[in-house]
Amino acid sequence: MAKKTEFVTPGQRLGYAADYNQGPGTYERDGLLYASVVGQRYIDPAKEGQLPTISVSKDKEQSAVPEVGSVITGKVMRVAPHQAVIAIMVVGQVPCKEDFMGVIRIQDVRAAEKDKVKIYNSFRPGDIVKAEVISLGDARSYFLSTAKNELGVIFATSVAGATMVPISWQEMQCPKTKAIELRKCAKPE
Repeated sequence: MAKKTEFVTPGQRLGYAADYNQGPGTYERDGLLYASVVGQRYIDPAKEGQLPTISVSKDKEQSAVPEVGSVITGKVMRVAPHQAVIAIMVVGQVPCKEDFMGVIRIQDVRAAEKDKVKIYNSFRPGDIVKAEVISLGDARSYFLSTAKNELGVIFATSVAGATMVPISWQEMQCPKTKAIELRKCAKPE
C-alpha cells in the first residue's frame, strides 16, 4: 500500500534519485527527484532487492474551463429584461466539474435586428442553449453570444411538459398541444 505524504507542486524536490525509483509525476535532474505535477506525493514500499518508488498523482482531474471562442452548452437559470443567466455545464465536449456562470446580453442574442430582440422571446428558464464565449466578462460571469445560426436553444420543454421541436429559427412547437412558443433556435447540425 502506497503511503501518502504531503502535497507538492511542480519543481519541488522530493528526494535523492539514489534512494528512490522514479515514478509517474516525477522527473530527475542532477541526481535529485522533483515533482512534475501538482498533487500528493506517494511512496510505494520497496520490493525485494529494489528501492521504494516515489510518485506524484493528481487526486482529481482538471475541469473544463471556458475560454474566449469556445462553444459551451448550458442551462438558462434566470431571464431578465436585458439578459439571460446561463449555468455553463459543458465546454466543447468536456463536462465542467466546477460551477461557471454566463450571461447572454440582449445585443448578443442574434446578429441582425438587435434592436428588436426581446430576451423572454428568445430564452426561458430551463432551456438548454449552445453559445459561444465572447468575453471573460466580469468577476461573476462570462459573456456569451448566440448570434451565429448554429447557436441558440437546442432543447426546450413546453408548458405541457413535452420536448419541443424547432419549426423555424425563432419558433418551437409542442408536439402534444401544437402550441407555438418563441425561442432563438439553434440551426440543427
